[in-house]
Amino acid sequence: MRIRTPKGWELRESAVTPESLYRRRDRRDFLKTLGLGAAGALFLRSAARAADGGFPAAVNGAYPGTGLKVTPYELITHYNNFYEFGLDKADPAVNANKGWQPEPWTVEIGGMVRNPGKWDVEDLIKKFGGIEQRVYRHRCVEAWSMVVPWDGFPLSKLVAFADPQPGAKYLKMTSWMDDKLVAGQQADDGLDGRYVEGLRVDEATHELAFIATGIYGKAIPNQNGAPLRLVTPWKYGFKGIKCIGRIEFTDRAPVNTWQKLARDEYGFYANVNPKVDHPRWSQASERVIGGGLFSGRQSTLMFNGYEQQVASLYQGMDLAKNF
Repeated sequence: MRIRTPKGWELRESAVTPESLYRRRDRRDFLKTLGLGAAGALFLRSAARAADGGFPAAVNGAYPGTGLKVTPYELITHYNNFYEFGLDKADPAVNANKGWQPEPWTVEIGGMVRNPGKWDVEDLIKKFGGIEQRVYRHRCVEAWSMVVPWDGFPLSKLVAFADPQPGAKYLKMTSWMDDKLVAGQQADDGLDGRYVEGLRVDEATHELAFIATGIYGKAIPNQNGAPLRLVTPWKYGFKGIKCIGRIEFTDRAPVNTWQKLARDEYGFYANVNPKVDHPRWSQASERVIGGGLFSGRQSTLMFNGYEQQVASLYQGMDLAKNF
């Protein structure tokens, strides 16, 4: 018998999400939608190992002794920000599906690395050994939160594959590289069809940093960032760049999209910190999406509840200034 001690950040089961919420689909249709082909088999085998090894399977819902429940699929996929496709929460689900097909998808890896190149998503997932499942808290800078069951792979695997040169200190991530605006975009939205985000290399190689390819065991929808989205659960949600098209390793911190658009409101790190308010609202508490009419607000946790795991990354830093 194999005995496994869960890691401190793993959310254990505390509730079960009804089957009607995650809508299982036919296996063939699922693999076709996911766009993985042979890698789909790797996904299924990896998911089975994940469930057996302690990573929560999608059918099991939610996690530790926190009493948190995963957010229903419909809310995760229809209440979200994706400013390239509109400013209202319902806009992305409409505009991101107006004929835009993010398959096949190529990711360009460049900059200060020993293994630059352009790679098909399917090939990368094969190289990384398939897909894992992780359930993370998600905290938006707008003071609302969810609990999301992601599928994907550790970002550290991609970093290791790229093989950074000694002087590389940061990852600069850019959304899709198509020069044409897509449905729902406006030429004057300040984004120019691009979204830029960045991490320090030590943040990117932390065990919590994740590249999502799916939600609830299904291919990640267009509006949630298909086919590749960054997930760093100790940071505010806007750090989670969607539709990653290029990853560049550099010795300088990149200027992120929201730093450029609103430098007084958003910094490079964007770590969840209930002690540092947004200029226009408090960050001390949050509204839980799907929590019910009478659920009220809950207190926001430092680093979104992952303080034990990530606080050492920022030792000695003034987090009120380095926000």
